[in-house]
Amino acid sequence: MQIETITTHPYNDQNPGTSGLRKKVKTFQQPGYLENFVQSIFDSLDGFADKKLVLGGDGRYFNRTALQIIIKIAAANSFGELIIGQGGLLSTPAASHLIRKNRAFGGLILSASHNPGGPDEDFGIKYNADNGGPASEKYTSAFYERSRSIDNYKIAVMADVDLDSVGTQQIGDIKITIVDPVTDYAQLMQSIFDFPLLKQSISSGYISLCFDAMHAITGPYAKRILEDMLGAQPGSVINAEPLEDFGGHHPDPNLAHAQELAAQMFSPAAPTFGAASDGDGDRNMIMGDHIFVTPSDSLAIMAANAHLIPAYAKGLSGVARSMPTSQAVDRVAAKYNIPCYETPTGWKFFGNLLDADKITICGEESFGTGSNHVREKDGLWAVLFWLNLIARKRQPVADIVHDHWQKFGRDIYSRHDYEAVASNIASGIIEHLRSQLPTLAGQSFGEYVVKFADEFSYQDPIDDSISSNQGIRIGFENGSRIVFRLSGTGTVGATLRIYLERFEINADKHDQDAQVALADLIDLAEQLCEVKKRTGRTEPTVIT
Repeated sequence: MQIETITTHPYNDQNPGTSGLRKKVKTFQQPGYLENFVQSIFDSLDGFADKKLVLGGDGRYFNRTALQIIIKIAAANSFGELIIGQGGLLSTPAASHLIRKNRAFGGLILSASHNPGGPDEDFGIKYNADNGGPASEKYTSAFYERSRSIDNYKIAVMADVDLDSVGTQQIGDIKITIVDPVTDYAQLMQSIFDFPLLKQSISSGYISLCFDAMHAITGPYAKRILEDMLGAQPGSVINAEPLEDFGGHHPDPNLAHAQELAAQMFSPAAPTFGAASDGDGDRNMIMGDHIFVTPSDSLAIMAANAHLIPAYAKGLSGVARSMPTSQAVDRVAAKYNIPCYETPTGWKFFGNLLDADKITICGEESFGTGSNHVREKDGLWAVLFWLNLIARKRQPVADIVHDHWQKFGRDIYSRHDYEAVASNIASGIIEHLRSQLPTLAGQSFGEYVVKFADEFSYQDPIDDSISSNQGIRIGFENGSRIVFRLSGTGTVGATLRIYLERFEINADKHDQDAQVALADLIDLAEQLCEVKKRTGRTEPTVIT
């Protein structure tokens, strides 16, 4: 096999965020842009010669083209075998599982997650390590440093690989294995959940369901598992065909973007259970008949009921949540005397805890939950978890949620996103907040007395690494919180996320509308950060 060394020049914007490098498609299509970043990853890793590399993505525009380029660069850099999802498709949790099952050196996942797709929209790429989880900050920093000085990349001269035929082929020194993207993952789900009980509950009509795949990667997975294996009615999985532009929609599973599902779940003909997943299959939205379950509540309810799931019947070693996620799961952990960890946003921070068996279940308010079965959040796993709970408890979703609030209290919670804020304005807001931190403790704002005000810093309990500047936290004596954080998942400007949380123990007040219950905190957040004043906006882009 002929290997060419191509002279290139560095790009100055290849710093991976919390979930890899995400840019507009046209940015990735610049000469050498994708090649530079992939070569920078390989240049920053050691010991992968003749090892296995897993490849796949969510099927968005540029997925297949990028895969062919990556295959040739991987071949030129002496990988021994590439394991690739058929059609270039792999959900992020399925890719994590394939890395772990095949003891691969790592994997490259092509996705911009919940961001829109299409020629004028977003593309992304991230490296996952041999544990199946996202690369640590040590590695992503190394990738970035290498990308700033790279002057050449290596690429094999070879024909494009047939991505659509399952099987193995040898091309020069490299073995190419195309696998069904669903089979291994479906088998893993069978080992975790009570499929016979689920099949009986669904086929008997006790559980009816609607799953919105949002024309993204989980369509084939959901159809195979929910319809073919568990017997859900044909058509229970809607928007099931993965499309390069997600059907022109935003593949973000929340009430703002999964409108077809939300309309059905709040209609007189609502099924027992509704759910949605995102572009690459790692996020989830959980709904019942006339109820939406916040991701924070979902995590807490999972933790409180994990003993009902076969794989977790022996108990949990611990739980973890990202810092902005509500404290609902903390209350479960305290009740059952199990460890609870607070980490920065980004699934990679859960990896060390999972590998060390410090935790079993973890989650983020950004519609992500998961467990020790893989090292990524997993949308369809969460859906099956909830279905298994409904089948075991013989209760509808609303009753499960209300029973949980009765036992633990309710953390009334919402997130307000201001998207595509000019970077200088967003940075100015954070600096304005920082300047107030030393004097906020002890101040009273109506019924809210500030208990603490800080900028979250995390010391990993496994490797002692420190992650600073992870968000502004303001906690109140009554258990409420406001958190401000700039997100790294967008591709234009900055997204300011404001997280609002009020703890309510009084069961008579559990059914309040979140925005009404949080009105005073919403006003206080604006008083503190001035986002509306500084941007000229009158409301958030998205409220979840």
